[in-house]
Amino acid sequence: VHFIERNSGWQDIVHAAQAMSLFASRRILEIRVPSGKPGHGASSLQQVVEAAGGDLLVLIITGRLERDSQKAEWFKAAQERGAYVPLELRDAGSFSKWLAVRMQAQGLVADEQALAVLAERTEGNLLAAQQEIDKLALQDNAIVDAAAVLASVTGSTRYDVNQLSEAAFQGDASRTQRIVASLRSDGTEPTLVLWAILRDMRILWSALDKPGVPIPRWQKPPAGLDVALARLRGAKLPSLFARLATRAGRADRINKGQLQGDAWDEIALLASELAGRRVLPLPAPGQSAPARAKR
Repeated sequence: VHFIERNSGWQDIVHAAQAMSLFASRRILEIRVPSGKPGHGASSLQQVVEAAGGDLLVLIITGRLERDSQKAEWFKAAQERGAYVPLELRDAGSFSKWLAVRMQAQGLVADEQALAVLAERTEGNLLAAQQEIDKLALQDNAIVDAAAVLASVTGSTRYDVNQLSEAAFQGDASRTQRIVASLRSDGTEPTLVLWAILRDMRILWSALDKPGVPIPRWQKPPAGLDVALARLRGAKLPSLFARLATRAGRADRINKGQLQGDAWDEIALLASELAGRRVLPLPAPGQSAPARAKR
């Protein structure tokens, strides 16, 4: 897997396409171009496309391709030798409209609050959303409100640890907490979650501390990194990351039995602060976490 950052790394991709594997006769070469514009690497990308064949599968994953990009030689070569599969990502507004149309097709009428709840619980998962609509259609009442959606929806959204950092980097505190709760209920190990957060925090710190220095090829840039860089530019970084490191250290010690408390609670606080929302003051060193506030 190769990530194109600032139009660099094309020579390595060409070498990877031409190199022979010592362990397999067939290989997959995945190239991610978030901007959809390879720039001066267009000729290299076309060279890689032409190297594809029975022993080499080339996957090119890009952002939205504008009309000019679809007229480029590398794109034409990829279409001739393979397939172009455009995937439209729906934003929150268009997703709610999509849900309303699907419900209407099933003879259901839903108010805005019901659509908002269903959109939040399925979070862009079209298959899961359609399954929930099918379940609602089996009920006797054709009028669907938020309470009916909450009673029917089973929490179809499933998350992985990478999505937690993405939500936190984007400053979406509410989604961050939903992901933490989902990972916890799914039985994900808190050690794995903490490791993923710390990995992405190190990348974020490096990018903030040394702006303009490209991220090493062996490090995968976490989703939402650009948003976090823009959001935290100008913040008091040493004090912020000191707090984050302290939170992470507490979660680690609790998880190892060296400190009383709940590791998941500390992870939730860490993720909230990473998303830009301070929730509770840090306890004194060695102390357990303060009691939860009464709801």
